[in-house]
Amino acid sequence: MQIQGQAALVTGGASGLGEATARALAAQGAKVAVLDRNAELAEKVAADIGGVACPCDITDPASVQAAIDKAAAAHGPARILMNVAGIGSAKRVVQRDGSAAPLEDFVRVVNINLIGTYNVSRLFAAACSKLDALDNGERGVMMFTASVAAFDGQVGQQAYSASKAGLAGMTLPMARDLAQHAIRVCTVAPGLFATPLMKELPEAVQQSLAASIPFPPRLGKPEEFAELACHIVTNGHLNGEVIRLDGALRMAPR
Repeated sequence: MQIQGQAALVTGGASGLGEATARALAAQGAKVAVLDRNAELAEKVAADIGGVACPCDITDPASVQAAIDKAAAAHGPARILMNVAGIGSAKRVVQRDGSAAPLEDFVRVVNINLIGTYNVSRLFAAACSKLDALDNGERGVMMFTASVAAFDGQVGQQAYSASKAGLAGMTLPMARDLAQHAIRVCTVAPGLFATPLMKELPEAVQQSLAASIPFPPRLGKPEEFAELACHIVTNGHLNGEVIRLDGALRMAPR
């Protein structure tokens, strides 16, 4: 699918990998809706790229539908969905005081990362399936954002790894399910990237993490994630695949 002129939705588009993806799509001519719970940052990014800000909570069906409707009113119905919104967590199953990890933390992470992504995707797919097919027969494309933690989860990452593994596991059945509607589905599983969250760590810690990556021995650039996201859109034979983007990194237990 050509990106030029298409309407796109980017969740988590107000910062980090989502912001980089929103900017890359806009640079290639897409009409981008920035979906994010941070309304102020969403407005800023949207203003920079000539898009529209759609503040929403991806776990709330009504909130997401309102955001999709707002984006459609501004740009027309979307054919591109980039699911980038997500949160992290690190909790030992048995805490230092001997108590069990709080169940609420596990539920919150899975609810946002996995269920939230599915919520946005199902509403996007229902709308996209009603559109006329393009000249190549395609109607739309969506991307999930997993993590290398889906495969190499570290100590304390039970919730995060489970949520990201869920996205990886959902990729192929979603692609098979939506094949009848000519909507492709792929997932990117990034490694260690220079996101705002990463940059909050001490410089020495960042350098140590970067040195653990075989090649190139540096943190990934958000622009590299965005480049792959755009390639998934334009390469019509990419479907049902989970792509690691990690410089050959395999995470240690801790």
